[in-house]
Amino acid sequence: MTDTLRPMHEWLIAASERLAAESGGEPSDYVLSQQEIDDLLELARVASHESGERINAPLVCYLVGLARARSGRELGDLVDAVVGKTV
Repeated sequence: MTDTLRPMHEWLIAASERLAAESGGEPSDYVLSQQEIDDLLELARVASHESGERINAPLVCYLVGLARARSGRELGDLVDAVVGKTV
């Protein structure tokens, strides 16, 4: 891990631990794979640029998280649906 990424990952680890403590889960329930990180960053990038409003990026990421929790669908599939990618 590069030195520039270390603070981001340390912050995410601490956030996952706080989420687990608040929700009664395990920190490992909130670990993001590199693919999930890439998918979410792509979603945020597209939301920011296509909508012209950066504030849409975290909001659409939250909506995709809700959809994933409610439907059980794969994150990548949901991100593709939002950004208009077809297989």
